Amino acid sequence: MDLPRTPSFRLDGRHALVTGASSGIGLAAAAALAGAGARVTMVARGLADLQRAADAVGAAGGRATALGLDIADLDAARDVVTANGPFDILVNSAGLARHAPALDTTPADYDAVLGLNLRAAYFLTREVARGLIAAGRPGSLINVSSQMGHVGGPDRAVYAASKHALEGMTKSMAIEWGPHGIRVNTLCPTFIRTPLAEQTLRDPDRRAWILSKIALGRVGEIEDVMGPVVFLASDASALVTGAALMVDGGWTAE
Repeated sequence: MDLPRTPSFRLDGRHALVTGASSGIGLAAAAALAGAGARVTMVARGLADLQRAADAVGAAGGRATALGLDIADLDAARDVVTANGPFDILVNSAGLARHAPALDTTPADYDAVLGLNLRAAYFLTREVARGLIAAGRPGSLINVSSQMGHVGGPDRAVYAASKHALEGMTKSMAIEWGPHGIRVNTLCPTFIRTPLAEQTLRDPDRRAWILSKIALGRVGEIEDVMGPVVFLASDASALVTGAALMVDGGWTAE
């Protein structure tokens, strides 16, 4: 009997672009993709920290290049994709949170969060897709969303708005680019122990609220996102597009 063969999780011969790659989820994604064999271009605004991160990926046996870039600068982002692509894999991890009660939200906070979490992600994803379509290549584009792209939470109206919008954007792009073999999905973590989440996790009341929502009873570690990133990037998820992969410990199961 001929048994079916598990599709490969390996990414040899593929080129990945990871944003927000100097720390947190972005760094974990870059390390995971490099560990699976991909060549990784790591981008972030702070070049010094980014170079240290790329050096660490290289020291672990991966292939990584650091490029300083503010993806909110749409022209610069387009030029980077044009000069260095096409990219077979995109992990859009750069993000911003400015938590406050909705009654206290300022236009500046709204513009900053939506400008990075949605506007920059939209146009960078589009540029990577354009490069793939021009080259006649398939690809996997992964937008790091959040459980807050599916639920709401206190002091998170602006952040949740950006992530809910990212979910709709991803689904629509998946429909449009499916005929080109380009898959577009979101990765939706719960609170992961990163610098972005540390202020919230230090607050005893907020931490108690978080733990009360997570069925597995713990906050996430950056290692928790690494396997899911490789899965979405690889042939193991060849029929997965327009989907949201929840890495939330059961938060949204209710």
